[in-house]
Amino acid sequence: MTDSYDDIPVRHDLQTVAFYNLENLFDIIDDKHTNDNDFLPNSAKKWTPKRYGDKLRKLSFAISNIGRKETGKHPALVGLAEVENASAIEDLITSKHLKACHYDYIHYDSLDERGIDVALLYDTTAFEVITSETFTIQLFDDDGSPDYTRDILLVSGLLDGEKVHVIVNHWSSRREGEKETEHKRIASSDKVGEVISTLRNDNPDAKIIIIGDFNDDPSSNSIKRLVEGFNLHNPMETLRSYNRGTTNYNRQWNLFDQIIFSTNFFKSTTNEFEFSTANIFDEDFLKLFSGKYKGTPFRTYVGKKYKGGYSDHFPVYAIFKK
Repeated sequence: MTDSYDDIPVRHDLQTVAFYNLENLFDIIDDKHTNDNDFLPNSAKKWTPKRYGDKLRKLSFAISNIGRKETGKHPALVGLAEVENASAIEDLITSKHLKACHYDYIHYDSLDERGIDVALLYDTTAFEVITSETFTIQLFDDDGSPDYTRDILLVSGLLDGEKVHVIVNHWSSRREGEKETEHKRIASSDKVGEVISTLRNDNPDAKIIIIGDFNDDPSSNSIKRLVEGFNLHNPMETLRSYNRGTTNYNRQWNLFDQIIFSTNFFKSTTNEFEFSTANIFDEDFLKLFSGKYKGTPFRTYVGKKYKGGYSDHFPVYAIFKK
């Protein structure tokens, strides 16, 4: 890993909003309340302090460089998925490449069965939190028992003095099949719609940014109904191709990680943020550089086999200009 972007001048008129699924950022301590037994030093995965420290160092390097080519600095806001708890986030933001970034975080424990949550990192010199809250998705298994998943996180605050609302998501996976699980992601989509409606009841011109791992592509029903139903813009629609995405399964690319926003980010008003560009942060250091999976995300684990990489997802980001 080399600090390849250090000579880029800082752009004070630009801010980056990013999202990164960290692929099971668990600490090494046994939590009796969550299913973290795979991620302990004595587990089959042998999740040792050394491996944990190495992952923190790698993730912190990646996060610190998202958007740096364009802005000369680290992101102002970073949504996270698959973090176990506040302790793991603390370890991340105090690790080598992030400790100088002034990051604080918003995190709530959810009832997710795997014990993984979403969170929002924010640079305290760029963003001031006003309020934060979570929204639970009511889901049920076939037998009628509750199916617990990640909560939706809403953080409202001032980005360089301008009020914005950030909604962080990690929707239900496709593990049991895309069609079989679609209703779960539709339920999450509808919940985000409710949150947007509430924000717009308070202020019809609320500036809203929706970020997350949606486990659906920009063309999926759950995303389309949100974008079309609430007059949003999804810049990720044009980024997916047969050889590019944020996660790769069975040699097929998906763009599950997305940043979507309200169309008032296109209004060019003096001293207000407007959308500039969006992209997948798929730098070479985040990829496998050889073998049949060359070019796909360099993962920490494949099954129980330790690979020592970053994550099974690439981060995504959007840049806003003032």
